[in-house]
Amino acid sequence: MLAPDSPPSSSGYFSQLALVGKFSLGRLVRRPQTAPDAASRQRLWRELLLVGGIGLGTILVLMVTFDAYEIGLMPARGAPSLWPVRIITEFGQDDYVLSLLAAGVVVTILIAPLWPEATRSRLLNFATQVQYVFFAVLTSLLAAQALKYIIGRGRPFVGGQANAFNFDPFNGTPAYFSMPSAHAVTAFALGFAIAAVWPRLRIPMFVYAVIIALSRLVLLAHHPSDVVAGAVVGLAGAMLVRYWFAARRLGFRLSKDGRIVPR
Repeated sequence: MLAPDSPPSSSGYFSQLALVGKFSLGRLVRRPQTAPDAASRQRLWRELLLVGGIGLGTILVLMVTFDAYEIGLMPARGAPSLWPVRIITEFGQDDYVLSLLAAGVVVTILIAPLWPEATRSRLLNFATQVQYVFFAVLTSLLAAQALKYIIGRGRPFVGGQANAFNFDPFNGTPAYFSMPSAHAVTAFALGFAIAAVWPRLRIPMFVYAVIIALSRLVLLAHHPSDVVAGAVVGLAGAMLVRYWFAARRLGFRLSKDGRIVPR
């Protein structure tokens, strides 16, 4: 008998591929396999409130005391010496990150039918983990795009001066898409998600996220509070998506004390 989380077998590559694809996608929208209890919900809300509260407080302090001052500490925008930073910041580009993650899922599903059933199961488990990372980043970025449009904060020097309070809500142009930083959203969502799946990578992913965030400041693409806002959105989005996956026992499970742990 097949395990509940194993795809059915069938003869022929394309028929197996169709079954594997249907199985892999179907698990994402199925009903929760574990009914979220009060402990898990309370723990999630505590974590979200903690991240949001600390983040909001930090954002307000930075806007009042440091955002405008920090701009004067950075090299001139477009300086030739900044070429290494311009290369580094590309590693937080959302299009590249999402494309790479999507390719990882697709390639894993395409090759899964070519392997014996035991190996196929491991490949599909890996695909599920990458799916979590993909949706953690994607969900966070979609929320960030909505916030950028609503908040309408001007990027550094938009309007001709270093003004930390240059807001034009619902402006809808890139010049007023400063908060939150999409690069910071991508980096922190990616860092949290990968660390959640593979805990040993926690420190390298934290360093990666901080470096990407700092690169946006050096390039004068964002204010310090913008990257903090991006970190908050990225972390919150990844946490919510992890909860969704854990309730369906996809890569994670809900423990009795409400914690979410890898399966």
